[in-house]
Amino acid sequence: MKVRYQYRIYPTPQQVKGLNQLFGCCRVVYNDALAIVRSVPQGAKRPSNAELQKLVITQGKKTAERKWLADVSVVPLQQSVQDLGVAFKNFFESRSGKRKGSKVGFPRFKKKLNQQSARFVRTGFSLKGNKLELAKLGRFKVKWSRPLPSEPSSVTIIRNTAGQYHASFVVEIGPINIEPLRPSIGVDLGIKTFAFLSTGDRVESPGYNRLDRKTRRFQRKLARQVKGSKRREKTRLRLAKLKLKTANIRKDFLHKTTTQLIHENQVVVLEDLAVKNMLGNRKLARAISEQGWGTARTMCEAKASMVNDREVRIISRWEPTSQICSDCGFRWGKVALSVRSILCVSCGTEHDRDGNAAKNIEKSGLGLTQDSK
Repeated sequence: MKVRYQYRIYPTPQQVKGLNQLFGCCRVVYNDALAIVRSVPQGAKRPSNAELQKLVITQGKKTAERKWLADVSVVPLQQSVQDLGVAFKNFFESRSGKRKGSKVGFPRFKKKLNQQSARFVRTGFSLKGNKLELAKLGRFKVKWSRPLPSEPSSVTIIRNTAGQYHASFVVEIGPINIEPLRPSIGVDLGIKTFAFLSTGDRVESPGYNRLDRKTRRFQRKLARQVKGSKRREKTRLRLAKLKLKTANIRKDFLHKTTTQLIHENQVVVLEDLAVKNMLGNRKLARAISEQGWGTARTMCEAKASMVNDREVRIISRWEPTSQICSDCGFRWGKVALSVRSILCVSCGTEHDRDGNAAKNIEKSGLGLTQDSK
């Protein structure tokens, strides 16, 4: 299976200038190709990727307005047109129902201030010792935090909004064999406690309050400053670094938590949460978005496919996991969110609300509960 290994790279000032030029060329090629597709009359056939490459790259280099496209490698320019083809494929498959998940919108034009990227295939890059060599850009210093498991098939150079550069390699790996400690586990995701496990353990999320306060302060400061000024750009950069720090803390926590869940349990049972609908609650929207429930589910499913004999099961969001006693099966009905401890009137067992829900999630995922009807 194919996975990504990402590393920080440190370009020289001259290489930064070359990368910025490459990002601009990739963005212009993508936008030109999208403009051609949008100009096609309704009902007419859309140009293929090969035809778009001829129009925006080959013929574009011959014009005075786009002759500077010849100054960069043609490989990432071709991949940029390929990315547009993938975007259209995802859009049409999402409309027809072939693509799972949330609906994918119509491709939009790329902006200069967003994250920039350029992808090189094997004909455009090579590894020379501990350095990465890119076509027409030279050799780059790479911070190798871990060795590559195999020869990479492509590399994507990324510049985030904080001005940092990364190289993301696509490599092929085989399945991992790890003996599980438990046959199954149920996970109830929450806000104050990130996850309550059916084993009785709690997983506490890192605190984001301090970084959130600083982020909101800089957002207010940015809104007051004059657009285009140097001070506003300085504030924008500090704000981007704060948001990146929060995202890195969250990603590190989610990676460690999901890896432990997959390695220690043969079957991990999660609840199908409607996160987008829950974000409509303005009082809880920030707290819900900080937890990263959707990312945690995606990571669990991806890591389960990388380990032999692992499975992630998703139960329906309508399962009354908080309304049923996990010991005797008595259903007491809906209970307010402020109630955190419940005493079952049937068997007399006192349950923690989240712990009881985690046990019911595990039973429902394993098919051990009966239909309430």
